[in-house]
Amino acid sequence: MLQALGLGLAEEAVYTALLARPTASAGDIARETGLERAETTRVLHELAARGLVAVASEADGGAPDGADRRPARYRLTPPSVALAPFLVEQRDALHRAETAFSMLTEQYRSTAAHPAANVVEVVVGVEQVAHRFHQLQRGAQRELLVFLVGEPIAVPREDTDMAESSALDRGVDFRVVAAKDYLDGPEMARDVRAGMSAGLEIRLVESLPLKMVVSDRERAMVPLDTADSGGEPSAIVVHRSGLLAALVHLFEKEWAQARPLYATTTGLCAESTAEERPTEGELEVLALLLAGFSDRRTASQLGVSIRTVERRTRRLMDLAGADSRLQLGWHAARAGWL
Repeated sequence: MLQALGLGLAEEAVYTALLARPTASAGDIARETGLERAETTRVLHELAARGLVAVASEADGGAPDGADRRPARYRLTPPSVALAPFLVEQRDALHRAETAFSMLTEQYRSTAAHPAANVVEVVVGVEQVAHRFHQLQRGAQRELLVFLVGEPIAVPREDTDMAESSALDRGVDFRVVAAKDYLDGPEMARDVRAGMSAGLEIRLVESLPLKMVVSDRERAMVPLDTADSGGEPSAIVVHRSGLLAALVHLFEKEWAQARPLYATTTGLCAESTAEERPTEGELEVLALLLAGFSDRRTASQLGVSIRTVERRTRRLMDLAGADSRLQLGWHAARAGWL
C-alpha cells in the first residue's frame, strides 16, 4: 500500500507495525516484522529523517538510547500530516508523466512516415505480440472488450489470467464474448468462474470471426494469420479511427446477441435468448424429465417415440448450454421455463 507513495518493503513493514501500538522500540518492531535489529534501527532512523516517525518523549514512555539505559521508543507522526507531501509528490509525478505521454504521442503522429501508421501498427514475434497485449490490458483505465476464440498462441493462458485479474482489481469494466469451444476443459471453466466472481462479464456464442481486445475504445489488437508473417505470431494494433469504431461496433453486436453465462454449483450455464425459448413440446418433455420420468416412460406418456424425446432433450440442453441433465434442471429453474 505505502509503496505507491515511494516507501520500500522494509519501510512499509516497520511503518505498519507501528500503526498497531502507541510506541515501540526497535527490538519490538524487529520481533514483529522478522527484520534484523540493525536493519530495523536503520529504517527507523530513515523514517524519522523523513518525518514519518519520531522518538517518543518521556511522557510517552520513551527516552533516547543511552539516556537511562532504556532503548529508544518510536511513535508515528500523524499520517494525515506526514504522508500528505508524499501523496502530492506522486500526483505531480503522474501529471508530468501524462503530459510527456501526450507530447510523445502527438510527436509520433506528426512525424510518422505514412498517415496509415497513425491508424494501424503491425507487430511481429511472440515477445512483441505479448508485450503489446499486456500494454493494452494494463493500460486500460475504463473498459476492456474481448473476443476469445481458439487456443492462445503468443500469450499463455496463465499470463492472460494475471492481466485480467489486474484489470478487475483496478475497477475496469471487463466484458468478454467467448466462442463456445473456448470454455472446454475443467481448468478453463474454473478460471472463468473465478473471473466472474471478481466482476468479469462473459457471454457465449457458437463462433466468432476473430480474436480481439479493445482497450478504452482507443486501441484494439487483432491477431494476423501466421502464414502472413513467416510462421511467427503477429498482430495489428488499431488506433482511434473508423476501423477501430467498426471493431467496437462488431463487439457490441456480438455482445447483444450472445447468451450470458452464469455459474451454478455444478458448472457454467448459458442463458437462452428470448428467440431461443423451448417449444411447447420440448417443455412437456422437460417437465416429465424433471419429475423423474425415464425417456421411455416420457415417450409413452406423451405418445411420441423415444427418438423424439431424445431429440427434444438434446435441443433443450443446447439452448441451456448444459452438458448434463442436472445442469439443464438448474438452467430451467433460473430461466423460468416451467
